[in-house]
Amino acid sequence: MQRLFANTFQDRTVLVTGHTGFKGSWLSLWLAELGAKVIGYSLPDLPTQPSNFELIDLGRHVVDIRGDIRDLDQLTETMTTYRPSLVFHLAAQPIVLRSFEQPRLTFETNAMGTVNLLEAIRTSTSVRALVSITTDKVYQNKEWLWGYRENDRLGGHDPYSASKAMAELAIAAYRHSYFSGSNDDDNQPATKPLAVAPPAVASVRAGNVIGGGDFADYRLVPDCMRALLAAEPILIRNPNSIRPWQHVLEPLSGYLWLAVKLLQEGQTFAQAWNFGPLEQQGVTAQSLAQKLVQYWGSGSWESTQPASAKAETGYLRLSWEKAASAFQWRPVYTLNEALAEITAWFKAYQGGSDMHAVSRAHISTYTQKAAALDLAWTR
Repeated sequence: MQRLFANTFQDRTVLVTGHTGFKGSWLSLWLAELGAKVIGYSLPDLPTQPSNFELIDLGRHVVDIRGDIRDLDQLTETMTTYRPSLVFHLAAQPIVLRSFEQPRLTFETNAMGTVNLLEAIRTSTSVRALVSITTDKVYQNKEWLWGYRENDRLGGHDPYSASKAMAELAIAAYRHSYFSGSNDDDNQPATKPLAVAPPAVASVRAGNVIGGGDFADYRLVPDCMRALLAAEPILIRNPNSIRPWQHVLEPLSGYLWLAVKLLQEGQTFAQAWNFGPLEQQGVTAQSLAQKLVQYWGSGSWESTQPASAKAETGYLRLSWEKAASAFQWRPVYTLNEALAEITAWFKAYQGGSDMHAVSRAHISTYTQKAAALDLAWTR
């Protein structure tokens, strides 16, 4: 039997905020497959219709709690009741263009929601590790041709990016002030000796994650798949925008492997980490749409340029050399392989297949390919 992620998640209670979202539902399904007891915490309303959460029947495989990340009391009560030892924080307002329409909600959810979670963990006696998911857009974008590294300057000219950069600053502040196990700042009161090691807190940055089950607005792959399913032309806002497109299981494998390291070695890995795709040169939105049309077997695309398009970044890439060096993580799929998996998922959805079984099979296929590459987390 394959020993995935050092069997770390078997029978472990894991809290996943944002479990009804695209990435959160895939992560929760994978954790359940690994034997974890998953406690999901998300808003009452599903983020999209249709919803990957419903399509894969995730509610039958996790403890499904509905609450707001902005509600500290309910969040703390959930932590106290279920006593997770590990937390993955994905709850967010994740859409850049929507952040222009709802800036206050975006800041409250992404920045203060993260602070609330950190507060709940600070008072918890069970949590040993936190993996907090932010975004590649936390970096102050200078349209560099090379990938951003974890120590590059944070910033953000739109509400979404700024709110996520604020979350990163809050994570760093809490890690230094409460979760480091020591205090090296003369301006801070001395900490008392701790009976147990403080939680190991890491943030993770990955952008333009694509995959089956994503039905969000204002995202290229969902827009493409909706058009292809309806036999209509794909409309692209910014054909020349270059992004580090990566299949959803790529960063999730990194999040899971990082969680293992946090639980095993603690503060050594309590840092910020990037996860990106194999293709280092980046791929344009136009090229991605053309490839999806090719794999789908029909369709076309057209360019549109609404006024809001100018607010989006033209060039953005990440360097994942740090994760590769520190804990031997690397991506599995080429972009072509990722797009083939995505179109296969949506064709199964179009054909009325059991999407829980289909998604489990996609995780199995990814795992087998990773094992063939002898990646560290599959040994």
